[in-house]
Amino acid sequence: MNKHPLISMLTLAVLATTAAPAMAQQSHTEGNWMVRVRALSLDPSNKFDSKQPGVVADNAVDVNDKWIPEVDISYFFTKNIAAELVLTVPQKHNVSVDGAGKIGTFKHLPPSLLLQYHFNPEGQFRPYVGAGINYTLLGSEKMNVLGGEVKLENNSFGGVLQLGFDYKISKNVFFNVDVKKIQLRTDVMHSAAGNLGTLKVDPLLWGVGIGYRF
Repeated sequence: MNKHPLISMLTLAVLATTAAPAMAQQSHTEGNWMVRVRALSLDPSNKFDSKQPGVVADNAVDVNDKWIPEVDISYFFTKNIAAELVLTVPQKHNVSVDGAGKIGTFKHLPPSLLLQYHFNPEGQFRPYVGAGINYTLLGSEKMNVLGGEVKLENNSFGGVLQLGFDYKISKNVFFNVDVKKIQLRTDVMHSAAGNLGTLKVDPLLWGVGIGYRF
């Protein structure tokens, strides 16, 4: 596995936009670029595979859901095919364990890069599907349970699936609805007990926003 997945993602984005002029096949005047701003509901699946059931049971760890902001930048190589870089700011989450309540917090930063196919690209209603990769930076843990400190061992590198639509409301402005499923997993380490298990956050992201095509 690449030791620097985030660098790889950004490199792919730069290469894609550099090569784009040679690939673009526009037949309209809306432009190749699109920027969207969304409000997202982040709903974790919160599956926990315990390695020490006598200490922490399966599915006993909970990460809270929340609303977060998102900005994405898309480039249309053709009328139907686009690449999308999804960005947000670092997010803080509360962590709870069954029987112990809230044990602390951590932060994560989850940029994603996707390739999309857009249906009906010149219509008013424009559905799309997408797939890509996500690299989530995890850190700033402040968690304690069972008399010891808890850390998240790994940053997360996984897949993303996407479904959504743009609805044209003026010449360059679009209403957007977007749903993404992200694979986000990390080992949970205890300072005394060792590896407690694997936390599968795997959030579902429901988003509503506005896009501008230029």
